[in-house]
Amino acid sequence: MTDRPDTFRRDWLRLARTPSVGAVTFRELIRRFGDPSLALEALPDLSRRVGRMTPIAPQTPAQAEDEIAAGDALGARLLLACEPGFPALLAALDPPPPLIWVLGDPRPLERTCVAIVGARAASALGLRFAGALAADLGAAGLTVVSGLARGVDGAAHKGALATGTAAVLGGGVDDIYPAQHADLYAAILAAGGCMVSENPPGRTASAADFPRRNRIIAGLCRAVVVVEAELRSGSLITARLAAEMGRDVLAVPGSPLDPRSRGGNDLLRQGAAVCEGAEDVLRSLAGLAGLAEPDLPFEPATAAGPGLAEAAPETARDTILALLSPSPAPRDEIVRLSGLSTSEVNAALAELELSGRVVFTTGGGAALA
Repeated sequence: MTDRPDTFRRDWLRLARTPSVGAVTFRELIRRFGDPSLALEALPDLSRRVGRMTPIAPQTPAQAEDEIAAGDALGARLLLACEPGFPALLAALDPPPPLIWVLGDPRPLERTCVAIVGARAASALGLRFAGALAADLGAAGLTVVSGLARGVDGAAHKGALATGTAAVLGGGVDDIYPAQHADLYAAILAAGGCMVSENPPGRTASAADFPRRNRIIAGLCRAVVVVEAELRSGSLITARLAAEMGRDVLAVPGSPLDPRSRGGNDLLRQGAAVCEGAEDVLRSLAGLAGLAEPDLPFEPATAAGPGLAEAAPETARDTILALLSPSPAPRDEIVRLSGLSTSEVNAALAELELSGRVVFTTGGGAALA
């Protein structure tokens, strides 16, 4: 379906914003109930059935309408993961984000995207390399994606201004962070680029938002290039998430005497490709040329099918709880160890999140709450 009624879009947003409904649980609820309005209606009773002391109260229609109105006032677009305009590679994530907001021209997201990320306190050489690489990739018809941060991110956006660049923000699409990038933010929009965020307009970013922001950066792109990064760096989180998604990871080699090179050099030791210029990125992308575009992750029915509203067996939940610890476990590992099917594991994990006993990591792994 290409056009959704306003009530459908509102209820999709309401479900996505409801406490204890993360991306994994959101997808399971849509799979189970077929329509967000049915999932919202069932949530209080379902959360009670799976052991939650206080039933979940979904976001209200007024709250969702306020968010939509705030986005409209900015001129931003709400893209649902069930709609054709949603970025295809982002839709392929396991699980995909239920929605994103886009401010500016969304067309750069339709081209092949490459992320350039790196240190905030980058060297002069690192900044020059990032800017030149971004300009060359933009001239080759690619969209450069980064996070609007100081250092390498800012240099990459500036290098790609002429061809359209996308900035993924930790806060809402109107949250300019850092504030010193206000001029760059305006220049990106004026030059035909865009801002992307999972968060509502008006939201100020917190520390917990940036890992999710990094996942969106990696998910939009076919390749991620790390220019400079220390060993404990958000850029390495982006690279790890990209590798888990099956994207190509490239790193710029640097001096072992410079702490800003240690993260990239470590990626190279782990098998990342060397990036010394745009030709290395283009060569890497050529190897992905046959990668098929994914189907939409959601094509919900208009009504729930027989039995879809039933809770997962308690035995399945107990089996999974016995396998979990405070350290996250990948869902495919839980499937292997539990002997349950993937659908059974996803259903049980969703209910355990609703009950408050399980939390999901940015990459979709599960851990005890």
